[in-house]
Amino acid sequence: MANKLKAGIVGGTGMVGQRFVELLNGHPWFEVTAIAASAGSAGKTYEEAVKNRWKLSTPIPENVKQIVVQDASKVEEVAAGVDFIFCAVDMQKDEIKALEEAYAKTETPVISNNSAHRWTPDIPMIIPEINPEHMEVIAAQRKRLGTTKGFIAVKPNCSIQSYVPALHALLDYKPTTVVASTYQAISGAGKNFTDWPDMLDNVIPYIGGEEEKSEQEPLRIWGRVEDNAIVKASSPVITTQCIRVPVTDGHLATVFVSFENKPSKEDILARWQQFKGRPQELELPSAPKQFITYFEEENRPQTKLDRDIENGMGVSIGRLREDSVYDFKFVGLSHNTLRGAAGGAVLIAELLKAEGYIQAK
Repeated sequence: MANKLKAGIVGGTGMVGQRFVELLNGHPWFEVTAIAASAGSAGKTYEEAVKNRWKLSTPIPENVKQIVVQDASKVEEVAAGVDFIFCAVDMQKDEIKALEEAYAKTETPVISNNSAHRWTPDIPMIIPEINPEHMEVIAAQRKRLGTTKGFIAVKPNCSIQSYVPALHALLDYKPTTVVASTYQAISGAGKNFTDWPDMLDNVIPYIGGEEEKSEQEPLRIWGRVEDNAIVKASSPVITTQCIRVPVTDGHLATVFVSFENKPSKEDILARWQQFKGRPQELELPSAPKQFITYFEEENRPQTKLDRDIENGMGVSIGRLREDSVYDFKFVGLSHNTLRGAAGGAVLIAELLKAEGYIQAK
């Protein structure tokens, strides 16, 4: 533990917080030294706080069971025991913004799973394989916050991970129009079937706010750093539908795309096979060796079979074919609580550490 960075989890009792606990158990670079949550959980051991609320199939790791949960609102106390935090709280957006900035101002880097700061101009929203250069705005953010070490970086919406990586590998061909429908697991709402029996044998054709995020956040991911801010890209035009389906984990997308310079199917498959990003170059601990995996079988990827590919950190693609209206169509799949949530945030933290943005206090 002496050589590991001390990590805190703010919002550690919820489903995403539990995933952070699971993923950081035995992590080679990070050690959980603090867990914070609402005042109702504060003062209890972590084991007591999540009793009858543990949602994962794996048991609570032994090394965190006796950690006493702290009150997340007591920022100075929590920050004193960590080098950085992961934040996954369930609060109003304005409250989340204020809380995350308060932690950053204690010189504590914040890796956020929340959506509150995704459009703050000097806060990078990162998919590590796609836009690591957006970390450049952290210098301007620190100047605004008056910090030397503290800052906020955020993870994008979980559903876009199922199709944005596949499209990113093809940006040279200038995609112009994208139509995507996502079929999203109930864990994306922080629930399982015990919590949400109404989802059994059911499909709900609406997820509040999800379509706006799915259409706009990719453009920020593909944006550029200009005048100490992220300026979103102007294309492609993206339209989506987001549907809740009776699946535990895994968001699946059906995608139609047209290009200014239409590639061949062979060109596309080669790009997907060869695509690597900074995490693969740096061999970060949580990075998938093969970021995008293409399945030749007509009935793959399947959520149940393929969501855990590359320990849940890879993206699966299948059914690539030419379309009669658009140039091509395909199916994508990603694990929403691993690549799309806690795992993606851990990978961001690894990248930030490797690039010198997160250090021991």
